[in-house]
This record gives sequence, C-alpha cells and structure tokens, in this order.
Amino acid sequence: MRERTILDKRAIVIVLDGVGIGALPDAAEYDDEGTHSLAHVATAVGGLTLPTLQALGLGNAAQIPAATEDGAIQIPGLPPAPCPTGAFGKMASLNPGKDSIYGHWELMGCLVDHPLGLFPDGFPADIIARFSERIGTGILGNSTASGTEIIRRLGEEHLRTKKPIIYTSSDSVFQIAAHEEIIPIDRQYEICRIARELMNPLRVGRVIARPFIGQPGNFTRTGNRRDFSMPPVSPTLLDHLEQSQRKVVGLGKIDDLFASRGVSRAVKTTSNKDTMAKLNDEFERSRGGLLFANCNDTDTAYGHRRNPQGYAGALRDVDRGLSALMPKLTSSDLLFICADHGCDPCLQRHTDHTREYVPLLIYSPAIEPGTSLGIRPSFADVGQTIADWFQITGPSAGTSVIPVLINK
Repeated sequence: MRERTILDKRAIVIVLDGVGIGALPDAAEYDDEGTHSLAHVATAVGGLTLPTLQALGLGNAAQIPAATEDGAIQIPGLPPAPCPTGAFGKMASLNPGKDSIYGHWELMGCLVDHPLGLFPDGFPADIIARFSERIGTGILGNSTASGTEIIRRLGEEHLRTKKPIIYTSSDSVFQIAAHEEIIPIDRQYEICRIARELMNPLRVGRVIARPFIGQPGNFTRTGNRRDFSMPPVSPTLLDHLEQSQRKVVGLGKIDDLFASRGVSRAVKTTSNKDTMAKLNDEFERSRGGLLFANCNDTDTAYGHRRNPQGYAGALRDVDRGLSALMPKLTSSDLLFICADHGCDPCLQRHTDHTREYVPLLIYSPAIEPGTSLGIRPSFADVGQTIADWFQITGPSAGTSVIPVLINK
C-alpha cells in the first residue's frame, strides 16, 4: 500500500448558511438584537433532531455563554453531548455587515477594511440609466425588498413590459429578477455581467440573478440563481492553496462567492440534500486538498422566507449527509462545520440576514475529542487552522487551533 504523505491530507469545510447561535455584541446596530437562529428554530418546531451534529458538539457550542446572553442557551432537542466526538466553539466576525461574502471571505482569512456599498434607498439614477442603456430596456423596482414579495408585486408588470426587476436588501447586493420565459437564462446572466461591471466602482459585493417561472399569483423562483461577486479584496486561503498546488473543490455557491479565484473545480448543487450527496461523492474521488461546501437552504429557501419548519428540515438533510461522511474520515482528514452569518426565521422585524455568532465544530480521528474552543475572535481562525493542517503559509488573519487539538 502506498504511504500517505502531507499532500494526501484533506480538509472539508461545510458552511451551514444562515445558522447563527446568538446575537453578536454589535447586533443592535443591525436591528438584530435578541436573535438566535438555532434556538428560535428549535423552539418553533418543538425540538430539533440532529444526532450527528449533536454528537459532534453543536449543543455544547451553544452552551458557551457570550456577552449578549444571560448564561448558557438551551436548545430544545439539542442538549450538550456528554462526550462530544469533535471540538466545539463559536466564532465572532471581525468583518462588518452580515453578507455571505463577508462571512465566507473571513472564513478563508480575508478581512474587509472598507465596508462594501449599501443602497437601502435604491441605486443612483445615473447608474440605473447607464444599466438600462446597456441592456436596451428600462427596469422595474429599484428598491429594498424581499425577493418573493417584489416578484409577487411586480411580476405581472414584468410579464407585460419585459423589463427586469431590480432590488436590493440590507446586504451589498444588486439583485435582478426575471421570468425565464421572458428573459432566457443565458441573457439573464449576460445582464448580470453588465451590472457587475457597473457595480465594481460602487463596491457592491454581489450581483445576483434571481430567475423565476409561473403565472401571476403563482410565481416560483428556480434553481438557476447565480451570484456574480466582486473578487476578494485580499489573498484568501484558496489563493495560498492554489499556489501550493493543492486542489480546491467548491460545492454550491462557493465558486460564485470567490469570483472563481482559487477554486480548481466548481460543483453546482440544488439543495442541502444534493450538496451533501455530492460532497460524499467528491470525498470518495478526491486525493488531498480542500472540499468547500455551502449548504444554502437554511438561508435562501427558509431563513429569508421565515419558515422555521423548513429550516429544521434543511438541517436534518445536512445531518443525514454527515452521518454518511463521518465513518469515511481518516486521520488525514480534518472536518469543519461552521456558518457565515445568521438568518433567524423567527425574527419579525425584517427578512434579512442576522448579525450573530456562528458555530464551529471540528472533527478528525487525529484530534482530541471533546475540546472546547471557546469563543473565537474571528471566522478567520478556520482558514488559518487549515493552512496549519496543510503546513503551508496562510493569510495574515486568524489563529490556528491545531496546537489545541493535537498534542504536537
């Protein structure tokens, strides 16, 4: 049998998109005080059933008290494991805001020193005029709105006028909604590329295609969403992995969020269940490198739509996928389960992301189980730990927890 080397080492990162575990100290600045995505979902559905995540220490992570909490938080159905199989903790964000690219970039060691552009009152008239001229038609909307709400409100007019619907949110996003039978999907992506060019000087983080189908009163968004992100503002772990000749497979919207930079191969997915199935497939065929997966249903499908039952079901899909993956892991593998921000589906004040701590679970047969990592000051500790695992130079941000996990 061939001897395994450092190049055979793998890291697996699973981002539970929108799974926060308690308001950050500055949450009130974002109208997010009192949020706790995981606890509120668990209460709303009468308790969670996540045996694999529970065994890894998700309930233990939630028990670590933060400055915004009066003691340990009890998660219905998710008590602390007496002997967690993984290391557990929670992470704060150093990046401002609560956008997906802020969270994902920080996980990979990229800190943002100047906030991205926000346009809560809509985009400037001159930009919209230039956009309309470039695409050859006017637009509808240009306001802050929920995606499903603005499609319901303007969808019929869109069918009649064939004008794309433009909207934004509390995040740095320029979103374009269009019916696939009115504006074909390839043309929608072309329009997004035009918008991406116009948004770069404004430092807008993402241009997002939001295709839909159906008829008035029954519009449905499709799985053809695509994010056109600005490139990370500094080198990320993905860049360092590329330089060290290690493969990075991005599953879900990872490739989009990093503008394809440092991603060796992109694997598109349609749901948490599909993401976990494809992650298991990629694990079977990979030899070394990073498998980086985003499980988006807890955010887009259920968090923003204020559906705690669907959110809980999306977590169960991840848990079942993990139960298939865990027995395959060897001492050459290091698994991270984390999140990029919160998206509390029980919050009534707004339908945006929520500014929260996120969980951090780490597992490998090579590490000491049951280790509490406490509250990490930055998501960037994930990227720095992976760099340490691969024994390569990583980004400047973050602190590796390898010395805590492995008695060197």
